[in-house]
Amino acid sequence: MRKEQLEYGISRYGTPLYIFDLDILKEQTERIRKGLGRETGLCFAMKANPFLTETMASLVDRIEVCSKGEFEICRTLGIPPEKLLISGVLKKKEDITEILNYCGGRCVYTVESVRQFHYLAEWSDAHSTELRLYLRLTGGDQFGMDEATFRSIVGLINMSAFLKIEGIHYFTGTQKKSLERLRKEIGYVDGFLTKLKKEMNCDIRNLEYGPGIAVPYFEGKEPETFTDEGLAGLREMLSEMQWKGHVTVEMGRAFAAMCGYYLTSVCDVKTNGGKNYCIVDGGNHQLNYDGQIRGMHRPHLRMLPEEETGQERTWTVCGALCTVNDVLCSGISLPGVRTGRTLVFERAGAYSAMEGMALFLSHSLPAVVSFQSEQGWKMLRGKTDTYPVNMSGGSI
Repeated sequence: MRKEQLEYGISRYGTPLYIFDLDILKEQTERIRKGLGRETGLCFAMKANPFLTETMASLVDRIEVCSKGEFEICRTLGIPPEKLLISGVLKKKEDITEILNYCGGRCVYTVESVRQFHYLAEWSDAHSTELRLYLRLTGGDQFGMDEATFRSIVGLINMSAFLKIEGIHYFTGTQKKSLERLRKEIGYVDGFLTKLKKEMNCDIRNLEYGPGIAVPYFEGKEPETFTDEGLAGLREMLSEMQWKGHVTVEMGRAFAAMCGYYLTSVCDVKTNGGKNYCIVDGGNHQLNYDGQIRGMHRPHLRMLPEEETGQERTWTVCGALCTVNDVLCSGISLPGVRTGRTLVFERAGAYSAMEGMALFLSHSLPAVVSFQSEQGWKMLRGKTDTYPVNMSGGSI
């Protein structure tokens, strides 16, 4: 974003503040679609940033929903069930029943466990309604099912009149920087799908694959998986699979990160033991870069107003929390630091607004706004007090 736009956001909405540039979001999504090819479907994992869900629903083929709350967001926004993949490691029976009653067979559902399978089977039998399922294959963690359990579920589905295996779901983690790691994962899934067809005559026609592409959060660190060349490499790997079917690539961070800005103002400066500290009105409860540990790495940032100059010094930027862990940057060289100026942390469009310790010290939640060149500014959430939920009888 141009500095004039950022300065306008500060003057109108104050700080701390999240700004999501929807033009950048669209550009990034189109870059990914071009890199992976039009033959590859795209799925947005809305947990990365639910504020972007409405926009992303018009840009991608599918939205991954991992909780009842996320489903309620989609229902409120009027996103058609046909666009939804109902996923998540936990599906409570009462929650999945409500989703099933609303969506029926119009969306697709992942199966994470035997228990989840039985919930879906019971509902489909009771309503004589076909459900389309994606069986999740584990990557060696708590998600999905191992090969033996997977095979047993296939056998049960083959005996059902109303359940259909539409695809397989495979995701093993995030911030993967190496194309070689993606190659190994794709090779494993390719082999499993081939064995499944040979041994059980189970011909699965769709693969939902989460590559967990790394985002370049820090200066001087550009993961190969995020580049245009990396996307082309992933496309080639998918095309070389012995299994032939339709692939949908599922991502959240890779779509959302680049469009986000976190703005926080300098409220105090001090020097302790020869070390310069800059205290801002935000903190690491509102800003999260995967891989950052107590400010060791330098994120992409700038300071406003840009026109001001001053002596360049080395600073440790700390937030407003009463913990020594609240360090946003450590040992970073900045010119003209003074109270009233604003630090702009870039590439903060994924997870930062969601993952932080929002209730710690009862600080208010920052305002969230979006910008789009054709539609201008839009308030997505106003500044919200949290203290009411930290006391008896309180609520937001």
